[in-house]
Formats: sequence, structure tokens, C-alpha cells
Amino acid sequence: MTRPRTTVLTALLFALLAALTAGPSAAARAAEPPAVVLSQKEGGKGGTLTVSGSGWQPGALLMLLICGQGEPGKGVVGGTNSCANTDGRAATVDARGAFSSRLPVAEPPKPCPCVVHVAVVTSPRGAAAGTDTVDVAFTVAGHPTAPLPAATGDGRLAVLTSARLEGSSGVLVWFGAPARREVVVTVGNLGQNAVKDPVFEVGSRHGVLSPQYEEQQWRGTIQPGRKALVKLPVELTAGAHGDYRVSVRYGGKVLVEQPWAVGRPWGVTLFWLLLALVVPAALFRIGMAVVDRVRPPDARAPARRRHPRRGGTPAPAPDPGPRPASADAPTAVLPWFTPDSAPSDNSPTTKGRS
Repeated sequence: MTRPRTTVLTALLFALLAALTAGPSAAARAAEPPAVVLSQKEGGKGGTLTVSGSGWQPGALLMLLICGQGEPGKGVVGGTNSCANTDGRAATVDARGAFSSRLPVAEPPKPCPCVVHVAVVTSPRGAAAGTDTVDVAFTVAGHPTAPLPAATGDGRLAVLTSARLEGSSGVLVWFGAPARREVVVTVGNLGQNAVKDPVFEVGSRHGVLSPQYEEQQWRGTIQPGRKALVKLPVELTAGAHGDYRVSVRYGGKVLVEQPWAVGRPWGVTLFWLLLALVVPAALFRIGMAVVDRVRPPDARAPARRRHPRRGGTPAPAPDPGPRPASADAPTAVLPWFTPDSAPSDNSPTTKGRS
């Protein structure tokens, strides 16, 4: 009984010691910056070299290029236009954050100093292309060399996250008012100079029509290697509805496109429907009032007498009152008896009859 307990305790101690040992190493490996090592520092056209790296995001897809006009820590002047893109290679980072790939030596389109440029293309954690880059000095034998050109321009902006539209439509949009939103996107400065108050172009298009761009200036400064959250307003025309696409352009290059489904302004349809019912009814009432006003009075009185009451009994004709006597009127005929000769209850005739 004592020996099994000792064995179990020993196993637990070894497991605890392994966990404590692996913890700091895993944390250090997670905090380790991306690094690249070359099998050789110089090579001629047609040869190959091995590029190895560590500290990269597991599962990321990397792009390996030989570029001219580059310097470690400062990037490549002109971007990938200074690289031998047709002879580049791709590599996938393993679960430990390492990779190894063979890269053919090719002459870039720009003169040296040259570098081996390693950059992230896609990442399972959502990092965008170009967020992690490493440049290692490399000499291409026989390739011309020239001093690096002076840094010009406002830097180079790239989109780091997918864009989204923020905002909501008010009640007036339901009646045809212009719909408004804000394009929200995170951009990073991949160039060598700071970008101050950049001017973006925001446009929207419907169907196959080309977008109409409007300049929108963002206030702020983006330092090299930094990122910023940019919000740009966008507005459609009055009564616009359907499927739209919002585009953001910088330096003549489209950075992002975002779909936007705009609902139909049913309030306008309801307004025209009510207008189609109310206007004819109002015109009919006005017409009847005009006809009643211009009709002669002798034609209006009989019509009023013919109108029955609400209970169904026709209204009695108005009493014309006593008529004045005239000369031509015939004299009233008196009764055949006079008041003195009128029969009464005390007459003998009446008594004899009774």
C-alpha cells in the first residue's frame, strides 16, 4: 500500500514540475517576436537558399520574396513593386510558430541593397496582410547596387480589418429622406513616413454604374507601423433604395468595398395612395357645392321638399298663410240657413221627431 502511494505522488510531482517548466516557455514563445534566419547571406541568380523562421502565428500563410531597395527595419521602398514577385514562394507556419522553405535566388527589378522580405498573407486569428513583416539583408551577386532613394510621400495605408457600416435610418428616411451611414475601418501605416490628416475618397454605386467619389478628410496622424480607427460618413440621394456598394479609396487605390441594402421608402407610396383618394373626394365635394350655388332658387325649393326625413316620413309642405283678397276673387257663398232659422234642439220639429 505504501509503494503505490509513493509512485502516485512521484508522478504528480513530475507532472507539476513539467507544467511549471512549460508555462514560462510557452509564455515566452507567445511573446517572442517573429524572426527569420537565412542559410546564406549571399547568392547568385539561379541558386537557392533556405529561409527559416520562428515566433510567427500558427497556421499563418507567409509570402517570401527577394526585393531591391530594401533595408532591415525600414522596409522596402516602392513596396512589392521592387520585388521579384514571379520567383516568390509561400510557406505555412506550423503549430510551434516555425516554418522553413527553399527560395530561389532571383534578381529583383530594383537595384540592391536587397533583402529577403517575409510577410503575412492570411492568418487564422484575423490579422490582415502586411501586419507582420520581417526583412533580412541579402546580397544578390552580380546585381547592380545604388543608394536608397529619399523617402517621399505620406506613407502607405493598408486595411487591417474588414469594414462595417454604422448608424440607423430615421423616420424621415421612410418618407424618402437621404439615408446616412458611417464607414468604419481600421487602417495601418505600412510606409516609412507618418500620415497626417489623410484624405480618403468615399463613393457609392448601384448596379453596374461606377461610383461617384467625394473627398472626406480624416483628422489625425498615423505613425509608421501604427494603426487607427477611421470613420467616414457616406450619404445616398433622396429616395434611393436597393442594393448599393460603398467604396473607400486612398491614393487612387480602392481599400475596401462594403455592401449596403437600403429599404424602399414605403411612406412615399402611402402618401401618393392617400393623395389619390383624398383629392378626387375633395374635388367632388367642391363641384357639388358649386352646382348647388349656381342652381336657381325655384329649382332648389322643390328638390328640398322632395327630400324625405330621416325617419322616412316626408316633410309637410310649408303653410302659405292667409292669402290677400282681390277684386277678381269670387265672393264666399253663405250657408242656406241663417243663424235665426238654424235648427236647434228646442224647435217643435225636433221635439216632434224625437
